[in-house]
Amino acid sequence: MTALTYTLITCASLLAVDGDTIKCDGQNMRLLGPGAPNVEGIDTPETRNAKCAKEKLLGDQATLRLKELLRQDVEIEDSGVRDRWGRPLVKVKMPNGETAGEVLLRDGYAVRWRPGYKARWCEG
Repeated sequence: MTALTYTLITCASLLAVDGDTIKCDGQNMRLLGPGAPNVEGIDTPETRNAKCAKEKLLGDQATLRLKELLRQDVEIEDSGVRDRWGRPLVKVKMPNGETAGEVLLRDGYAVRWRPGYKARWCEG
């Protein structure tokens, strides 16, 4: 298996689209978690296409947390891999070395994603 080489990206404009998507200079990019791209990642509740009020509320909270994280002096690292919608899969590195994906998981705003995973934000 070939190790990934991450490329540092400079963003003049950096925004949180939702809890697991950022926009760098107009380009949507999906956050990576601690796993390998398209093998393991993170998932946060939807904000635009939420299936229930609970999912919308949780999605808004995850988005707010990501916005807080992006206020720090972060680095964006492109994995060179794209998701099924063509979005670059990126790591947002915090000043302490953690990634935003790891922080969102640890703080309970995200869950681990694997192929075949189906979110159940509206249950329970």
